[in-house]
Amino acid sequence: MRFKNKLVEVIVTFFYIGYLPAAPGTFASIAGIFLFLLVKSSPAIYFSLVLLLAVLGVALGKSAERLFHKKDPGAVVIDEVLGMLLALALLPCYSVKVILMAFILFRAMDTIKPYPGYLVQSAKAGWGIVADDLVAAFYTNMILQAVLRWAALSCR
Repeated sequence: MRFKNKLVEVIVTFFYIGYLPAAPGTFASIAGIFLFLLVKSSPAIYFSLVLLLAVLGVALGKSAERLFHKKDPGAVVIDEVLGMLLALALLPCYSVKVILMAFILFRAMDTIKPYPGYLVQSAKAGWGIVADDLVAAFYTNMILQAVLRWAALSCR
């Protein structure tokens, strides 16, 4: 049982990033950017990683809440990594400016929790942990899609 708990802890804190003393969600989002940069050239790996993180986040959510004795514990940051990956998905172009915009928008959306983000975070266990970040990622991605496509923002 100790090994299982340790494995859950490592996964949901995304290799202990969730234990950073200040802004662990922000650092987990940065980790999501690094993962994105590592796998963006392979759509199969990219979307397999997104699916894996989503499944792990939802499946291990209840165990994480038991482990930390709290609903949606702050140390659980796998959802921010997943959200950042989804915020960057299928954009028409990428540059440092675009990635920085995605990061800032995603962190803002994750903090503000626009509808239905604040509602879905009350879902049971893993869904409650992951769903609000999926909403934040969706809004971020849609805003960036619009800006990059219709406002013709340069990717340079």
